[in-house]
Amino acid sequence: MRLKSKLLVFAVLFCNLLAFGQTTQGLDPLVQNVYNRHRISLNGYWHYVVDPLETGYYDYRRMPNPDGFFKDHQVDNVSTWKEYDFDTAPVMPVPGDWNTHSDNLFLYEGTIWFRQQFLYTPKSGNKVYLYFGASNYDTKIYLNGTKVGEHEGGYTPFNFDVTDIVKSGNNKLVVKVDNKRRADAVPTNNFDWFNYGGITRDVMLVELPQTFIQSYKVQLKKGTTNTLELKARMSAKTAGQTVTIEIPELKIKQTLTTDASGMASVEVKATPSLWSPESPKLYDVLVSSATDKVNDEIGFRTIETRGREIFLNGKQIFMKGISIHEEAAFRNGRIFSEDEDRTLLNWAKDLGCNYVRLAHYPHNEQMVRLAEKMGLLVWSEIPVYWTIHWEKDYVYANALNQLDEMIERDQNRANIFVWSIANETPHSDPRDKFLSSLAKYAREKDNTRLISMAMERKDKSKEILSINDNMSEYVDIISVNQYVGWYDGTNEKLDRVKWEVDYEKPLMISEFGGEAVFGHHGDVSQIWTEEYQAELYRKTLRMIDERMPYVSGISPWILKDFRSSRRLLPNVQDGFNRKGVISDRGDRKLAFYVLQEWFKKK
Repeated sequence: MRLKSKLLVFAVLFCNLLAFGQTTQGLDPLVQNVYNRHRISLNGYWHYVVDPLETGYYDYRRMPNPDGFFKDHQVDNVSTWKEYDFDTAPVMPVPGDWNTHSDNLFLYEGTIWFRQQFLYTPKSGNKVYLYFGASNYDTKIYLNGTKVGEHEGGYTPFNFDVTDIVKSGNNKLVVKVDNKRRADAVPTNNFDWFNYGGITRDVMLVELPQTFIQSYKVQLKKGTTNTLELKARMSAKTAGQTVTIEIPELKIKQTLTTDASGMASVEVKATPSLWSPESPKLYDVLVSSATDKVNDEIGFRTIETRGREIFLNGKQIFMKGISIHEEAAFRNGRIFSEDEDRTLLNWAKDLGCNYVRLAHYPHNEQMVRLAEKMGLLVWSEIPVYWTIHWEKDYVYANALNQLDEMIERDQNRANIFVWSIANETPHSDPRDKFLSSLAKYAREKDNTRLISMAMERKDKSKEILSINDNMSEYVDIISVNQYVGWYDGTNEKLDRVKWEVDYEKPLMISEFGGEAVFGHHGDVSQIWTEEYQAELYRKTLRMIDERMPYVSGISPWILKDFRSSRRLLPNVQDGFNRKGVISDRGDRKLAFYVLQEWFKKK
């Protein structure tokens, strides 16, 4: 069954099951922790064909063509013809984005076909999965002329069982990637970051035994510091399979037995050293079965709210954060290496952050794991952004699938403290139904983390600022994006406004800021200057200190200037959102130091 059809079926089942109080399971199961599996990288230079009219997919009557580019027929073009040729087509790196690969493709939105050939020798008794870290946005995959499957969504991983399609010898992998914006997509066709097209993360073959460990969860039981919950799911849905989970440093070795669904779980007493930004302790964990084994590094921590405060490991914590887009420093394209992840995270550490808001979509797996090792908490978010088609079942199914894939991939990462389900969405009954269902699903799938979303203000008056959102019932943290001094008045307004927030839940300012061009100087009242931006930061932080003592954390917008097609002002924006405290070339603006100094005092 095609993924899109499965998504729709799952969405309907999900809503029905909620009505009866039952739990739900994920869709096509994701192979967890692929980087510690036996894998064969398919990264490299792939041939590509630009196809703006989708000629390779549709015939001249706009019907799907069963003999499309994915067949990659070999002809001599003398006695037999075809109007494309991967062999002589140009190449681009995968992972990567096509926009920064070629000036001709910089603003291209549409279809590009990719082809990679690889030699392979199947191993008897093994299963083979084709795994994509991410591909933006609508991806259709063909192996040796056979359609493997398709995936919608540009920022989460997906995989397909290709055991019966991959062959001994030369294999041809053809991938159709279409990044056209759509009103009924997630995100929708209107968003404030760059629409990088392409196969943007790693592609690999993952070799597994016939029956393998599909996923596992090893973490502290909610509300405790001395009880570990050990869970595993086998690929075979049969009872009586045994799975052993070992944590040698804690002298734990527990053997679990699956039920009829292939699930197994047990609780065990233990008192691990707890992961924290000051001490990001990780333990070696081995999960094994009769046929499979996988290693991981896992940390343990508790996260909870009490009244208006957030507690990590039982101690109140102020979240000193910064928002980050997954865009590389200096070259300003989609990140595709751990070194590029590290650059941004090091900048956040230099600021004095103890957390990063990875906006507005799940970032690559290495980014999350590296942040975990560096002691940075993570806010992880799906791209339910601005105006979504709330009333369409298949749009909800798409958002739900992206939420499921985000949680499934990163459920063992100790540093993730928030699953965020949306950003700046307009209020309506359909929206509330859509988002509350996502919140319920996230809590059902993982009750050990907090739920939030970035809300917009709903003020009591022009100078009494507030929040009034029906979603407050479903989240653990009230998070608000507020832009007094930029979209709402000038900096002087920050001296006058008061806040009245009526919810007895922690409040985080998930965004604030203003744009400044690095090196552009002037008076503190002159917009676009570093001085104006720095003054906006000073006044906002003073407002928090003096009139918002109950704020539990902030993540200003944003670490680095980033590309956005919405930002058109010549000689100022030039296609960049300039709200970064660091320029697109890595230069630190005055606001960087204002924020850094404030964080030192918190």
